[in-house]
Parts: sequence; C-alpha cells; structure tokens
Amino acid sequence: MTRRELAALIDHAVLQPEAREVDILAGVEVVLRWGIGHYCVKPTYVVLAAEALHDSGAGVVSVIGFPHGTERTAIKVQAAELAVEEGAGELDLMLNIGLVRSGHVKAVAAEIADVVRAVPGIPVQVTLETAVFTPAETRLACRLAIEGGAAGIETSSGFHPAGGATVTDVRLLRETLGPRFGVKAAGGIRSLAIALDMIAAGASRLSTPASAAILSSSRE
Repeated sequence: MTRRELAALIDHAVLQPEAREVDILAGVEVVLRWGIGHYCVKPTYVVLAAEALHDSGAGVVSVIGFPHGTERTAIKVQAAELAVEEGAGELDLMLNIGLVRSGHVKAVAAEIADVVRAVPGIPVQVTLETAVFTPAETRLACRLAIEGGAAGIETSSGFHPAGGATVTDVRLLRETLGPRFGVKAAGGIRSLAIALDMIAAGASRLSTPASAAILSSSRE
C-alpha cells in the first residue's frame, strides 16, 4: 500500500477536550500536508475545520454524543443536523453503550434511525466500545446499527480506559458486517505496523491523532 493510498483511509482526529482553535488549525495542516482523506473534530470546531479545508478534497467528520453516548436522542439529532449544516460531510455517532448492555435494543435502534433520518445523504458511522463488549454484544450492536441505516461501525471512541481497537475486534466487525459496510478502527493506532494490521483485519478506515507519524513511516 502506497502512502497516498494509506492517507486516503485515514481520519486525522483532534478530539482532546483541551484542544484549542490553534490545535484544530494545526490538524488542518497535517491533513493538507499528507493528503489525508478526512478530518474528525468535535462539533464546536466543525465550522473552523470545514472553512479551512474548503475545496481541499478532505472531508470533515463530526463526532456526535462523544465520548459517552448518553445524551438524549433529541439532543443527538439536533447536534447531527447542526454539524451537517455547518459543514460536516460525515458523522460518527456514539452509541449508548449502557442501553445496549441493558438490553434496550428497540430504544437503541430507534435512536440510530432517528439520527440517520435527520441527515439524509450523510454517512453515519456508529461508534462502539468493543473493549467493553462481549462478542455477542458487538454483533448485536452491529445489527442495530445496520437496521437503523448506518453506513458502518467504528470500534471505539479512543477515550475509554478499557482500550481501543484490536485486530480481533476489527476482524469480528468485518465478519459480522460483510463487505458492504464500513469498519473504522479507532483507539491506539499510533504506528504504521498497527495501521496495516488493522487494514489487513478488515478496516476500511482508520481514525488516529498520529497520522503524520504513521504516514512518515510509509513508503511513497
């Protein structure tokens, strides 16, 4: 895989709670310098990122309900609509992990569907926390996301103390979803070797703050 091919699969992520405007603009420079496919930011910074990347070819991804997913559905819907209005071309919707694990599958499926319907034509990836899910819960979450109209699944927020993506998690997601849906690996992807392992396991996208380090190690 060439550097350009790898860069196209990366979401450069600047999601730290302490991130300032200058940090978002520094992230823009990383995206432009390396030809990265997408830039993932919090809703506060969608306008700044979208304006800075206008006509660059890089897409802006906004997280919704990040990082815990416990906001009420109406709040997530409003946040999704506003993020798209302000320039986001894709959304990473944080799943309500506790509701899934409590067995409230209808409520979870309805929430996903409500957000997807609110932003027609906008790909919505549903973010799990695979590190705290059993394999059965991961499969269930995948089913609920797809039934709700999601475009794909992201392994994790990258902020849970239990950890981020693993090759085993990515492989399970790909086996469960099949080839039609996206699998985004996130959390702990900080080297070229890990990035390539995730892709080999079935990831179609990678979300990482370490984009420059990964791409500088890749072959042109």
